[in-house]
Amino acid sequence: MLADAVRAEGYRLSKNRTALFWSVVFVPIIAVAIGALTNLVLKGSETKLLGDEKAPPELREMLVSSPLDLGGAMVSAAADLANPLILAFILIGAATLYAGDYRWESWRLISARNSRPNLLLGKLVVVAIMSLAAMLLMLVAGLIENLIKAAVFERQLTFAVTGEMAGQFLGQFALSWLRIVQFTMMAMLAAVVTRSLLAALFVPLVVGVAQFFSPNMLMPMGVMPDAWVAMLINPGSAVDTVSALITGGAEAAALPDGLPLKAGISLALWTLVPLAASIAWFKRQDLSKE
Repeated sequence: MLADAVRAEGYRLSKNRTALFWSVVFVPIIAVAIGALTNLVLKGSETKLLGDEKAPPELREMLVSSPLDLGGAMVSAAADLANPLILAFILIGAATLYAGDYRWESWRLISARNSRPNLLLGKLVVVAIMSLAAMLLMLVAGLIENLIKAAVFERQLTFAVTGEMAGQFLGQFALSWLRIVQFTMMAMLAAVVTRSLLAALFVPLVVGVAQFFSPNMLMPMGVMPDAWVAMLINPGSAVDTVSALITGGAEAAALPDGLPLKAGISLALWTLVPLAASIAWFKRQDLSKE
């Protein structure tokens, strides 16, 4: 059963403290440390920066003693949870889960206890739970960083959350979660096809970098960023489009006609195709030759 596979994979991951640390804990710790250091440096240069007419408005706003809205900060943080740093480090745990049984030649021992689709889906569910834990820790890290900012710059704290803001937070959080899990599915497919831990780790990174630069490569060919080809190649652009829809207002109104449909299809394909391909390949795979 799928529940048995999830419990087994969850137990195995819980014993791999190294993978858990790098995938779940490391980035939030670094985020707090960098945020605290940045705030202290800015505080030390506060007088100089406020006197600089070329300083960005956002920087001036941070330095003045206006109230700091934690509610708005959490909504903004939820929209940025699937950033490249988080994707890269969650990939460590995901690659370990997806390719570990090939590395230790243990598929033959566990494949007799459950169906192959359930074994693979069990790994996917555990990766999704691990991603959720990393995201929650990042939100806590963002809250701590804002508390440090408020203390350093002597700013009052407020927490104003409307129903619309709550909906935006949940929507952005769910979208970031989908993007992270979607990104790790490339590791699943790479692990099943190549039986290699390194491939599961580096193939998604290479594909992700190529997708990031794809708009710059396609535009000289006459392919605009909102074209079908561009959206289907780069799910990151599709995530940005859906994020703008969740935010609403001027951002949603500025989207070209038909772009939300293209974004939805792109996200669906990059989610379902790697999953279906992984399961189909794994069902046919000869696990006696690991």
